[in-house]
Amino acid sequence: MRLDARVALITGGTSGIGKATARLFAREGARIAITGRDASRGQAVVDEITRDGGAAIFVPADVRVAIDCKRAVDATVKAFGRIDILFNNAGVFFPKTVPDCTEQEWDDTIDVSLKGAFLMSKYTIPVMIAQHRGVVIHNSSGWGIVGGALGAAYCAAKGGLIVMAKAMAIDHAKQGIRVNCICPGDVDTPMLPDDAQKRGMDLDAYLASCAERPMGRIGTPDEIAKSVLFLASDDASFMTGAALVVDGGGVAD
Repeated sequence: MRLDARVALITGGTSGIGKATARLFAREGARIAITGRDASRGQAVVDEITRDGGAAIFVPADVRVAIDCKRAVDATVKAFGRIDILFNNAGVFFPKTVPDCTEQEWDDTIDVSLKGAFLMSKYTIPVMIAQHRGVVIHNSSGWGIVGGALGAAYCAAKGGLIVMAKAMAIDHAKQGIRVNCICPGDVDTPMLPDDAQKRGMDLDAYLASCAERPMGRIGTPDEIAKSVLFLASDDASFMTGAALVVDGGGVAD
């Protein structure tokens, strides 16, 4: 019970890494608030957590919109009295070069990943300052460190999260707040088949290419969730401003 009695707010918590993290955090004793744009999927995650004896709420929110982010924070505090962990997990991907990327695709990528993390942090950090403790975790990517083909907007957003985390870590360390990034590689989430479709690739061939890393396989949402749990827990009490790579050796290769 590494998160006993703590409160976690997770964006993009209706599927993939966000859902796996919400479920794991609940098993470790945390009370959970998840956000997303799909109310039915969000309620399904809440129902699963509560059936297992946990406490959870869903707050419909678009992290690109400031009033939605503030409402998510306010609803979490109203329900649970505090926020100990913020996991900025929401993200989108369009496989485009800079010339091919539309302005709307660029804006959506930056706004969901980078602006969304900014807005959620903007409204959550004052709550953590008042508590004299808190943990913020951004979901970045290995491509936020090394870049990748057909991912200019995504790489810009994910790289920005890493440097923003470092700046936030410096700003808030003396207020008892740690800020880190998790940097996954390819993970078995709905984003992979969606990306394959956008690229016009056969799914089996696409997944085989995703597994071309030293460990020879794609990661699972539960594996990433366990790494997020480490950063959120007291096991990482001396870590701030870090980018933890969990990618089967992809960046190292």
